[in-house]
Amino acid sequence: MKIEQIYTGCLAQGAYYIESKGEVAIIDPLREINPYLKKAKQDDAKIKYIFETHFHADFVSGHVTLSQKTGAPIIYGPTAKTTFESLIAQDGQRFTLGDITIIALHTPGHTQESTTYLLQDSNGKDHAIFSGDTLFLGDVGRPDLAQKAADMTQDQLAAMLFNSLRTKIMPLADDVIVYPAHGAGSACGKNLSKETIGSLGEQKKTNYALRHDMTEAEFITEVTDGLLPPPQYFPLNVQLNKEGYEDFEEVLKRGTQEFSAEQFEEQAKNTNAIILDVRNQADFAKGHIPGSIFIGIDGGFAPWVGALIGDVKQPLLLVTPEGREQETITRLSRVGFDQTLGTLKGGFVTWKNSDKEIDSIHSVTAEEFKKNSTDSSPIFDVRKPGEYTSEHLPKAKNTSLDFINEYLSEFPEQENFYIHCAGGYRSMIAASILKSRGIHNLIDVKGGFGAIKETGMEITDYICPSTL
Repeated sequence: MKIEQIYTGCLAQGAYYIESKGEVAIIDPLREINPYLKKAKQDDAKIKYIFETHFHADFVSGHVTLSQKTGAPIIYGPTAKTTFESLIAQDGQRFTLGDITIIALHTPGHTQESTTYLLQDSNGKDHAIFSGDTLFLGDVGRPDLAQKAADMTQDQLAAMLFNSLRTKIMPLADDVIVYPAHGAGSACGKNLSKETIGSLGEQKKTNYALRHDMTEAEFITEVTDGLLPPPQYFPLNVQLNKEGYEDFEEVLKRGTQEFSAEQFEEQAKNTNAIILDVRNQADFAKGHIPGSIFIGIDGGFAPWVGALIGDVKQPLLLVTPEGREQETITRLSRVGFDQTLGTLKGGFVTWKNSDKEIDSIHSVTAEEFKKNSTDSSPIFDVRKPGEYTSEHLPKAKNTSLDFINEYLSEFPEQENFYIHCAGGYRSMIAASILKSRGIHNLIDVKGGFGAIKETGMEITDYICPSTL
């Protein structure tokens, strides 16, 4: 028996490859399926099953294409409804894979069809669970994402999750291994661990949601407390996962078309496409195409595209580092953004050499910021509310990047203002969005809050209310 976690850091997502006696099961595959096909070929094995733990909201699964290529059935848990052919498992249904068994345990709560897959070894011993978004390390799946589709409130879904955990998962032995669908950085939970594999026994000791003396009411309160609104692209990804999507190879073929500077400019004018620049933030600050949006490929790229651009049908034109065009298109497709029209051949150098108009971002070091900012200088902190609450500059106003478009009216129209995040990545995204909206009187602080703290500037720390 072989179990391999295939973890994708930018999505904080774990897919799983399980092989036994020449037969393979894939759990929650990513959009590009070649890695799974390659692994099976190397093992001289056949992909027999494709298991989905639920209808994912934060990424587009590769289940449809993988099934078309291999003939393996797509398996969902009870209550799931798809427009493509799928096998809807019954609660407790068993699937033989080589000399091991995978059992579908219906664990609704995150979504109604959420299912945990229990793997039993060749001796019939419970070995591991693939818990999807039902159970994470350190947390459980948020119960608010499926409330509209399920015609239920988040509290009702949370109550279902409470029952699922206590009747299906907590009775399992402590030595059962937990393989979750996500780790830290995912928007599908609140306090996910950086670890991506753990034991159920450890979770029973440390995961707040598995406290043995917890009441249902306490669970509902704790699991729903502090939930931020989900990114706007989540429902669109759910729809793609339910109904299917364009073959990734076609998406890649279209997206890798190369345009000269003149053709690129013409495409932007005629298609209402967003120009997405994915280079390093320092390079973007020095020079970029006017009106383009920066979301760097080396940061939390795909989730930020989903959160800020939102509409997966939005046409995109790409400015990428040399040689990273295909990677960019692949990562966009993982969150359903398939309408890449092409790339700027030769990257930004081509645009610059064509003598076309160039814009830039005014950036200063933290030391320059400390020296030049005055008591009247407006400062905007685009970190998440929790980061801001923990500690921030006394005068800074929190305008979280997640909801930057809702704060546009709060930025000064004439007076220069400063903008920062934690390290410089998010503030550059915010700066590009503001400039695309006609707000040019901003100054970005390089290195963000981390660099500012090193200058010795006054910081306001969070004070716990219980100590007041």
